[in-house]
Amino acid sequence: MRRLPALVAALLLPAAQPLLLSTALSTASLLVSEAPARAQSSVDALLKKAKALLGKQGSEQEVIKLANQVLAIRQSADAYFYCAYAKSDLGDKQGAINDYNKAIAINPQDAGAYFNRGNAKSDLGDKQGAITDYNQAIAINPQDADAYNNRGNAKSDLGDKQGAIADYTQAIAINPKFAAAYNNRGNAKDDLGDKQGAIADYNQAIAINPKDADAYYNRGNAKDDLGDKQGAIADYTQAIAINPLIAQAYNNRGLVKSALGDNQGAITDYNQAIAINPKYATAYYNRGYVKDDLGDKQGAITDYTQAIAINPQYADAYITRGNSKSALGDKQGGIADYTQAIAINPQDADAYNNRGNAKSDLGDKQGAIADYTQAIAINPKYAPAYKNRGIALEETGEISSACKDWRVAASLGDLDAADWVRRQCQQIAFAHPPKPLP
Repeated sequence: MRRLPALVAALLLPAAQPLLLSTALSTASLLVSEAPARAQSSVDALLKKAKALLGKQGSEQEVIKLANQVLAIRQSADAYFYCAYAKSDLGDKQGAINDYNKAIAINPQDAGAYFNRGNAKSDLGDKQGAITDYNQAIAINPQDADAYNNRGNAKSDLGDKQGAIADYTQAIAINPKFAAAYNNRGNAKDDLGDKQGAIADYNQAIAINPKDADAYYNRGNAKDDLGDKQGAIADYTQAIAINPLIAQAYNNRGLVKSALGDNQGAITDYNQAIAINPKYATAYYNRGYVKDDLGDKQGAITDYTQAIAINPQYADAYITRGNSKSALGDKQGGIADYTQAIAINPQDADAYNNRGNAKSDLGDKQGAIADYTQAIAINPKYAPAYKNRGIALEETGEISSACKDWRVAASLGDLDAADWVRRQCQQIAFAHPPKPLP
């Protein structure tokens, strides 16, 4: 949200004086005195026209042209402001900041220029710089609800959720009908784990603005986190009804449908998300996951490959593609994908565990044991890695060590490992029983 300053008031012209000199000289004097008036009138007309065009798509270059015509006549805070506004709309955030700097140099009390410069800085990732500008806008106008709201956004982006909540609350105190501030405060509460508090704020945003698709979408996320799957679907559906181009709403509704067992419905939603945004790597990944569950391993691999093409740092997509390849018998292909996932994220215990499985299937038991051991080092409570390492140890004749691993896996809730302990490990004596996990 950005505000426009009022036009600079026209300068008052001096009062008429009696004509005391000759007619010729008096006429010349009038022409000289009228020149500043004509220039001011031209400036006012140019600024008025530029202001009328602000925010209208396709008019940005005309606004810049009009502002530059004013600046050719004289320095003007408003002209720099309008030029900055248009540049920001064109995506030239740094150019906008430069012009807001000039507007502020001429008029240091222009709260709108500080506010908009903060927005441009935030868009460029300079959240601290944005906060500094919002602070200044608030110092000039303590009743600026928009500045509190946007400062809250910047604080939230920097991880200061409580500070963000305080700013959103102040924005709401100034403007109790500020739906966006309720929505944003709900997001911050959600990030802090207060799902019910978040839902209460989303409810308020929707009550103020029943066409707020973002609030429905966000409330759907919170409901899903609380296990209310049907409520989440209803909110995503409402968000889509308001704005049919929210790809994320289709994606998240697909996730919930899949969780409820409606895999075909999920695929339909992922298809729609991808149709809206063909570069939506997460939607390809999620569609691949469902295809894999339905037995379409090749289709899954195709989707994972597309997700990776869009985002080459997508470690999870490498892991799941590795799973599908391995399930189709391509163990070496699986190992290559797991290795790539590990290169992206060396702390991914799943990648080490799954690579261990593929190595074990190829007969490389020691290589498998090394990978399971690494998975356990990353996550000492990772039951599958203990169970799988136990299997590899048993296959290499180390039944005592295998039983130790299975006992740990059983203590972590693995039922297969618990059964193997009962069947195979009752007679194994341990010099040092396994230590309980913290």
